Amino acid sequence: MNNMTSRRFFLEAATAAAAARVWGANDKINVAIVGLGGRGSNHLTNYSRLPGANVAGLCDVNQAAREVAQATLLKNNSPKAKEFEDMREAFADPGIDAVSIATPNHWHALATVWACKAGKDVYCEKPACHSIYEGQKMLQVARDTKRMVQIGSQHRSMPFKINGMQALQDGVIGKVYLAKGLCFKRRVSIGHKPDSPTPPGVNWDLFLGPAPMRPFNANRFKYNWHWFWDTGNGDIGNQGVHELGIARWGMGDPEWPKSVISTGGKYAYDDDQETPNTLLSSFDFGGREIVFEVRGLLTGGEGATPPRRGAAPAPASPPMSVTIGNLFYGTEGWMVMNDSGYQIYKGESNELIKEEKPERGPATDGTGLHMQNFLAACRSRNFKDLHDDIGNAYISASMCHLGNISYRVGRKLTIESGPRFAGDAEANKLITRDYRKPYVV
Repeated sequence: MNNMTSRRFFLEAATAAAAARVWGANDKINVAIVGLGGRGSNHLTNYSRLPGANVAGLCDVNQAAREVAQATLLKNNSPKAKEFEDMREAFADPGIDAVSIATPNHWHALATVWACKAGKDVYCEKPACHSIYEGQKMLQVARDTKRMVQIGSQHRSMPFKINGMQALQDGVIGKVYLAKGLCFKRRVSIGHKPDSPTPPGVNWDLFLGPAPMRPFNANRFKYNWHWFWDTGNGDIGNQGVHELGIARWGMGDPEWPKSVISTGGKYAYDDDQETPNTLLSSFDFGGREIVFEVRGLLTGGEGATPPRRGAAPAPASPPMSVTIGNLFYGTEGWMVMNDSGYQIYKGESNELIKEEKPERGPATDGTGLHMQNFLAACRSRNFKDLHDDIGNAYISASMCHLGNISYRVGRKLTIESGPRFAGDAEANKLITRDYRKPYVV
């Protein structure tokens, strides 16, 4: 980023919050997509379909990824977008109204903070933040700048999941005493790879950003960055944050638990991965709890065979077996939910009283609906219109961090307001990280 662009960015950041634009009903919101890997490509496809958006910017530290994204726009009969290597250049551009962030986790907070200060609304992929501290700063800056910050928890915009959660809130299974999230997602070993020269066209310094400088390694780059503490949060913070967010949702979105304990490890594999592939975390909310389990190795599902008492007939629909999803247990019954639908069982006979499956097609795609909700809030200027505003989503992400911190220090942790860990300096240090200048949150 050259000095002129840097000055322009910080001038924009200082003045943009007072210059909120009001869009007309037919105006398109110009969106820049930051991070053009697998999830960023999905962002590109969805925004290209939405009549209220125009993909005006493409940003990635990898030149090849930008070229692929431009080709996708051409294939979608969309105009060519501006290209940016450094996200700050996109944030400084007055032609960009909003940004959609699909970077690795360790960039989510700083990208959101910079964008908000430059006057841009933000759609940011899950998990909201790489650490608890970062989520708190994102919330503070979003409110100070009056920017919309939607986190990519697209399940919050899926109609059948909204219906299922409403049924729980209405007491369909009585008082929910246990919510369980499952991430039994098969992950093969990443093996060992040596450090190597940075590939041509990749800005490795910008990729690492807030993380420590390390030599380029292919295992720390495309997707596998999830399995290193510098850049990712393991599968509890990857796929798992969706199910943890749904577990909170089903219990009325409580804030901080009283305590957390995690056990597990990286089993079976001898490879470069740092994060656990097997993890069991329990969060005590006083009289009720959330349990979350990661299994990356071979396993079966859960919830498939409800016991029946008396002469209750077998349900017309076979019970769902869940590997990635949720189970809710209440005083009067239980619910099983995943992306294929949900089922509700009631009473001692485990009678199936309700089930719902999602409609399929582009019009009902969860990510597209979630992005439509984001664009609507950009127009209304009311963060309460967002289906998963940063104020709620950062707590869901922080549940992942609480579980990981307990695992990393190897003990049960008592949580005080803030949150802080009572009498545990080692755990409290993991609430934040040491940042590499100038990439400091």
